[in-house]
Amino acid sequence: MSCLALSLQPANGSDILLQTREWFPPARALVALSAFRQTRLAFASGKQHSAEDGDSSLGDDPLATSSGQVIVGVESKYRVVYRLVNGIYVLGITTVDQDDYMNNVFECIGIVNQAVSVVVAACRGVDVTPEKLHRKYAEIYMGLDIVLRGVNSIRFAAMLASMHGEGIAKIVHSGIDTENKIRGGDNWSNVEVLSVEHQANIEVFSNARFELPPETLAAGDEVAATLAPAITKGPSTEQQDQQQEKPEESPAENDPFAASEALNKPVELVGGFKKNKDPSASDLTTALAGLEITTLPPAEATQSTFIGVEGFEGDYGGIEFNNEEATLREAFEGFDDAFGGGLDASEFVGTTKVAKPEGLGGLELLQSGQGDVATTAASGTGTPLENLLMKKTEMKGPEMYVSEEVSAEFRESLLARVGLMGVVYLKTLPPKNSGDKETEFSFRIDGTSGVKRVVMQSSRISSLDNGMFHVRTPSSEEPIPILKYSLLPRLTPLPLRVRLVKRHSGTLLSVMIQYVSNPELPVPLSDVTFVLKLPVDPTLLKVSPKAALNRSERELRWHVPEIPLKSPPGQLRARMPVDSNEQDAGEEIEVVGFVKFSVQGTRTLSGVSLRPASEGQMDFYEVNHRYQSGVYMCN
Repeated sequence: MSCLALSLQPANGSDILLQTREWFPPARALVALSAFRQTRLAFASGKQHSAEDGDSSLGDDPLATSSGQVIVGVESKYRVVYRLVNGIYVLGITTVDQDDYMNNVFECIGIVNQAVSVVVAACRGVDVTPEKLHRKYAEIYMGLDIVLRGVNSIRFAAMLASMHGEGIAKIVHSGIDTENKIRGGDNWSNVEVLSVEHQANIEVFSNARFELPPETLAAGDEVAATLAPAITKGPSTEQQDQQQEKPEESPAENDPFAASEALNKPVELVGGFKKNKDPSASDLTTALAGLEITTLPPAEATQSTFIGVEGFEGDYGGIEFNNEEATLREAFEGFDDAFGGGLDASEFVGTTKVAKPEGLGGLELLQSGQGDVATTAASGTGTPLENLLMKKTEMKGPEMYVSEEVSAEFRESLLARVGLMGVVYLKTLPPKNSGDKETEFSFRIDGTSGVKRVVMQSSRISSLDNGMFHVRTPSSEEPIPILKYSLLPRLTPLPLRVRLVKRHSGTLLSVMIQYVSNPELPVPLSDVTFVLKLPVDPTLLKVSPKAALNRSERELRWHVPEIPLKSPPGQLRARMPVDSNEQDAGEEIEVVGFVKFSVQGTRTLSGVSLRPASEGQMDFYEVNHRYQSGVYMCN
């Protein structure tokens, strides 16, 4: 007989768990557990020096070993197979069968070993304690129940792997699917869906009908008439057919064994060809007498063909082919009078003749600053190229600006998370202008009431307390980040508030994004991009206003040129069908929206400002600050 019950018994304390078969009374299992406890305590105290199927030579406490077996009970005897795991005995109870002794014991030992694996997996290691067992009591109970009734190695491995993942449902219902997956077979649910889809595709393609427009059919009939004209039967042809039908109707009246009259006719060439006796007719005319001459196509076939392009957002216009009446000016509006008018270079050149440059086209004069270019610059009527380039890159002194990144997450209309991180950048004079001289000055930061934490680059900047900082750094071509700070979430301003609403009714999914800007912003938001992550690749899509669809990424993008500060909330809508096969009935469709924007201005979003250490001094120049969106999303 196989294992009858499994139990977890601590070395000190009451039993934790007992799992029995349906037909084995739990009362008998409790009697066996009590007898095992008494036997263990008796061996531990040294009161009992011999036991049935035991050996006193094992020591004072033979049951304290890691594993073994013992027969307990007086009237009803049971064999208990045990394993000790960190003070917790894992017990397997079976009957004492002398006839089938070895098979019974080895089968019970295997079940106890599987029970030990379940306990160790639930406790994440061999540090098994009663507290850990109580936390995973439900998983251990179901795992021992499955082990007690027999489990193969495939399902047992999957059950141990899902002990802390999918939970009890995965442990109980992972049998058939796991075995099929290991053996490489598919379950019937997946195969049934594929078979139904295959049958539906066959029916759709077998019943498909393609209708052509009447204009295409009419044009095809006209072309067919010109290429292969129909041969009309005249009265002579009909008479010949009647004459052929008449002799076929009266063969029964003649003698069927009579000789054919064709024997009396002279031998002729194929087709009854006879030599033309008229010497004036040429051989070519005779050869072409029975041929049809292809006529020119009718006037309707030479007219233009218009192909219209219509989308879900309206009529996109069309393309007209073979329009011989249209002129070049009508076909290409941008090239009006191209050969002599709009694209003639003489319109942009005066009547005076341009002097021929010397040498390498005047480059040596431009480099030396002499000649006509230098004369024009001296007189003030023009600006040399060097001065224009120097004005673009010229810096009067070190420049500082603040770059901030704001992140927020909205769940429907509620703000779930928000954060802002700012970086103070220093742009020094180029090394070629400053030489080896270091940039050194002091400045202070105002508006830091909402700042949570500040980190500075100690190799370039030092703190003077009370919001004062001193900078000393060599020149660099690139901007240097010298300070980083973050704001408190409750004091972080939001440039844009976003709300995402979805409705799924049947197979139709409707999504709407509402947005409104903060009226306290210094400047309105411009060039804002809204990105909507779609759950599936849409077959039909209706949006308002117009949007760009990226099928590879399943993204829908709206570009808003500007969001006024005190304007009513804007709305972006999208509607699409969702197939029931693509989304399970029990799962909720997940739609996520992202917002991207970037703003430059004289004020920062957080209110942090840079000031010189002393009033009236210009140690540095403050340029335009900027802030942009980080992870700005709504779901």
